[in-house]
Amino acid sequence: MKPAAILNALGLVLVALGLIMLTPISVALLAREYASIVPFVTACAVSMALGLLFQWRGGFCRDFDNLKRAEGMLIVSLAWVVTGGIGAIPYLFFDLGPIDAYFESISGFTTTGATILKDFALYSKTFFFWRSLSQWLGGMGIIVLFVAILPQFAVAGRQMFFAEAPGPTEEKVTPRITHTAKALWMIYMLLTALEIGLLYLAGMPLFDAVCNSFSTMAAGGFSPHPQSIMGYQSSVITWIVTLFMFLAGGNFALQYRVFVQGKVRDLANNEEFRFYVAIVVLMSLFLCVALVRSGPVSLNDGLRDGFFQIASIITTTGFASVDFALWAVSAQTLLFTVMLIGGCAGSAGGGVKVVRVLFGVKYLKREIAQVVHPKAVLPIKMDRVTVPDDIQRQILGFLMFYLALMTLSALAVSMIESNAAIGIVGTAATIGNIGPGYGAIGPMGSFGDLSDLTKIIFIVDMVVGRLELIPFLAMLHPDFWVFKR
Repeated sequence: MKPAAILNALGLVLVALGLIMLTPISVALLAREYASIVPFVTACAVSMALGLLFQWRGGFCRDFDNLKRAEGMLIVSLAWVVTGGIGAIPYLFFDLGPIDAYFESISGFTTTGATILKDFALYSKTFFFWRSLSQWLGGMGIIVLFVAILPQFAVAGRQMFFAEAPGPTEEKVTPRITHTAKALWMIYMLLTALEIGLLYLAGMPLFDAVCNSFSTMAAGGFSPHPQSIMGYQSSVITWIVTLFMFLAGGNFALQYRVFVQGKVRDLANNEEFRFYVAIVVLMSLFLCVALVRSGPVSLNDGLRDGFFQIASIITTTGFASVDFALWAVSAQTLLFTVMLIGGCAGSAGGGVKVVRVLFGVKYLKREIAQVVHPKAVLPIKMDRVTVPDDIQRQILGFLMFYLALMTLSALAVSMIESNAAIGIVGTAATIGNIGPGYGAIGPMGSFGDLSDLTKIIFIVDMVVGRLELIPFLAMLHPDFWVFKR
C-alpha cells in the first residue's frame, strides 16, 4: 500500500466533509439558534485543516488511477472512523461526553439509529437536523457520495465504491463508476424529496418532515420526536413512512432501472426483490395476527403496526409506531427474526442482506438434494445465473464471521452489563445497524446508561456491520499491512 495515496484520498474526503458541515448553519439561522452556529463552524475548520494536513503529508498527490483493492478498503474504513470523529465535534458543544458524542455520530453515519439521548427537550432544532443529515449522508454511503462529486476519484472510485458496500455482487447501472454513483444519489434524492412532500401534506411539520425523510431513506431511524413516528398520532403518516422504509430497504440500482430507465420487468425478474416482498408481507401478516391475539388491538391497527414494524426492522431503520418493547414475546420474536435478515443488497439497509439469506436457503436445499443424489451436479442459481464458487465461498465466509462476531460481542456485553438481553439484542441491533432493541434499549429507551466499554464495543459493531465485515476481516491478515513508498 502507498501511504501517500491513502493520505491524499482521506484529505480530499475531509475537505469536502468540512464544507458539508456548514449545512446545519442554515437551520440555525432560520430557527434563530445562533448559539448552534459555533459547533458547526468549529467542525468545518477542524475537518478542512485535517484534510489539508493529510494532503500536505501525502505530497498533494492526485495519482489514484492505480489504487489497489487493499488501499481502497483501508481508505473506506479510515474514512468512516474519521468522519464519525468530525461528526461528533458539534455534539461536544451540547454537553455530550467524548464517548457519547462519538457513539451518537457513528450511530448516525452508519444509519444505526441507536441513541444515547434521554431528554429531547434539551437540544435544538439544529442538533436534530444534523443527526438526521448525518444519517442521510451515510445511507447511500460516504464514499459513494464523494465518488459522485469529486472528479479526482473518477478511476480510483471503483475500488472504494465496492469496498464500502462489498455485497456478493458488484452491480453497476452505468459503465462508469462515477456515473453509477451519481445515478444512485439521484434516485436517493428524488425519493427523499417525494417523501418530504407527502409527509408535509399529511400534516407533519416541515422541519420534522425533512428530518424524518432523511432518516427514512437512509434506513436510519433518528427522529426529532422523542416518541418516533408514534408521536405524530397519524395513520396516514405511518403508512407513508412504511412505504418509503420499504423502498429504502430495496436495491437502489434496481429502483433506478425501474423508475428512471423504465425497466419495470426487472422487478418481477429479480429473485432477491421477490423474496424481500414475500418476507415483508408474510411476516407482517404473522405479526398482525400475533398482535390481535395477544391484546386489545383492532385489525386495522394490527395491519398498520405489523407492516410498519416489520418494514422498520427488516430494513434496519428502527422507527417505532408503537413501543414494541411492551409487546408479547411472540410478537417480539417475529421482530427479532427479521432483525437477523436486513435489507436488500445495494440498499440503505444493513444486516446480513436478503440476497445472502436467499443464497443460504438455496444452499441448504442443494445440500439436501445432494444427500439423495450424491453424484448429481446441482449448481446454485440466482436470477437464472449460476453463482460462481468464489462468490459462494465469500457468502458462506461472511455468514460464519458475522455469527462469530455477533456471538463474541454478545458474550462480552452480557458479562459487562450482567444482562444477557442487552448483550444479545443490543449486539444484533448494532451490528445489523438497526438501532433500538428491547427493554432499556427499546424504541423509547436509550443506550446512554450503558457502560463506556459497552458503548465502545457497540461502536465497533456499528462500523464493522456497516462495512459488511469484508474490510475488517482483510485487516486481520498480516499481508494487508505492507506499505510501499
